[in-house]
Amino acid sequence: MKLRTTIHTARLGATEFKVIRPARTPVRALLVDDPWYVNGWFDREAALITAGLWALAATSPRSLVHLPLRANAAAAGEPPDAGVRRPLDLVLLHHSLQFAPSRWKELRGRLGPGRPRTVDLPCPGTDAAPDASGRYHRENRDRFRQDVHSETLFMTGSARTFREAAGEFAELASTGPGRAFNHGGRHYCRSVGCRPADRDLHIVHREEWPA
Repeated sequence: MKLRTTIHTARLGATEFKVIRPARTPVRALLVDDPWYVNGWFDREAALITAGLWALAATSPRSLVHLPLRANAAAAGEPPDAGVRRPLDLVLLHHSLQFAPSRWKELRGRLGPGRPRTVDLPCPGTDAAPDASGRYHRENRDRFRQDVHSETLFMTGSARTFREAAGEFAELASTGPGRAFNHGGRHYCRSVGCRPADRDLHIVHREEWPA
């Protein structure tokens, strides 16, 4: 899988950080803060691009992977069941980077236009999705940490958890829309598990979007 990205660097104090973004943000993708879950809606192309970004995060422990989605709420229209809840961007980072999400607004404000780079990744396989039956066992401690700062959802994890999440998005892209719901659209659901203290990331393939 070839993923076109832009690479940005900025310094906070003595430390320089690298931020990776997709060269083109998918329009039919939206992430929304919700009291019970963080909910995401993606069409097939957006789910595949996002799968690539999670796979990239698994191999880039010294980088922050940023998917800027907030503008899509106005450009594409919120799905009917999103209500008035606030849209979010997404940042993926390896726990070893030890970046404080509270510093994201300052870092984001220092990022320039970036330089283009095409990354060659193995196509995220649906077999990377975890076995849900063991996901919530007490001994399974390798789970995502979730933080929300500056209108951004931070998912902090290990290479394994990023690969598994990439598999969830790849499964979403390959399966496509599922059952019909009362609002007239069709969607298919997957989930990315977080620590028990956090909310899961609930992702939906959405077939119908405003033109």
